[in-house]
Amino acid sequence: MISIVIPLYNKEKQILNTLNSVFNQTFQEYEIVIVNDGSTDKSVAIVNQIKDDRIRLIHQENQGVSVARNRGIEEAKYNLIAFLDADDEWKPEYLQTQSELAQKYPECSIFACNYEFKNESGKTTPTIIRKLQLSEMDRILDNYFEVASCSNPPLWTSAVMVKKEAILSIDGFPIGIKAGEDLLTWARLATKYKIAYSKKTVAFFVADTSSSKPRRVPAEQDVVGAELKKLYQENQAVSGLKQYISLWHKMRASIYLRLNDRKKALKEAIISLRFNPLNWKMMIYIGLVIMPNNIIHKLLLIK
Repeated sequence: MISIVIPLYNKEKQILNTLNSVFNQTFQEYEIVIVNDGSTDKSVAIVNQIKDDRIRLIHQENQGVSVARNRGIEEAKYNLIAFLDADDEWKPEYLQTQSELAQKYPECSIFACNYEFKNESGKTTPTIIRKLQLSEMDRILDNYFEVASCSNPPLWTSAVMVKKEAILSIDGFPIGIKAGEDLLTWARLATKYKIAYSKKTVAFFVADTSSSKPRRVPAEQDVVGAELKKLYQENQAVSGLKQYISLWHKMRASIYLRLNDRKKALKEAIISLRFNPLNWKMMIYIGLVIMPNNIIHKLLLIK
């Protein structure tokens, strides 16, 4: 049996498609724990119209996605927990693939599958996953940070299943972080537990591509960066972890550059280079900082 945890906040246009993708699974031995995080639209009404005794709808005041996921983890009846955001979707064989991974690799505590991006019009784009070292369809992913440092995330929330005791051992998802909370969660888990990975593309990351501008401004107090550095101090032998930290600061530099905050972009680029001096792309970012705005906007396609 698998517990499916869905945090729900104002997804009235997406939640039915998301749930239908669950109901259409070839694997049907599951419960659905939906945590309503203080929705103010019709999301809850839509869920209440569905008559399926496998659904448990839990209500809380709006406290953010991490608190909602953690509440779902606490409420989960089963040891295997699959996460699904309320605007993402699974292909019919997703849970079957995850169940087979769990049976084939009992020594693992994290199970992940490949996914693809889908925009509002339904167009799909494959992920770019490098350095997998997988000759077969699935195996233990023993170089997670190396892969994550040069690819789309190999662990993405709606394509990950974990053992309950593993996610509880790191106190669940970090609270109070608006961006990067999932990235930090997978990093903490990856330093403690083994990951089983399938190359099957069985989930959709339904992405909002309506604007080229970043939706979130990086937090002034970089909690994720600080926690990743702490993680590195405790796990210096883990291959690729320094490059992973470099990637985090590269992402922050990119957002600041698109927001035309050159000073902060330069600062983040320098930190990124400090953790990965061979990353020539960060030298390009530093060069972009001194370029005129019109050139930066053209290069980054800022409208």
